[in-house]
Amino acid sequence: MAGKDDPQTVEYKTKARNLLKSESKRKGVTYAQLAEKLATMDIHETERNLNNKISRGL
Repeated sequence: MAGKDDPQTVEYKTKARNLLKSESKRKGVTYAQLAEKLATMDIHETERNLNNKISRGL
């Protein structure tokens, strides 16, 4: 099983983070708006939590 510091895991997290950031920017969706959209799917995250998670690549 790959660990969190495994090169493939780090690469995946980096790609996921970059994709989330670029798509949200392209669509003009803020973290606050994303939090609202997720809440409609019963996924409750704050704007700050989303920012932190995306920045860390989680």
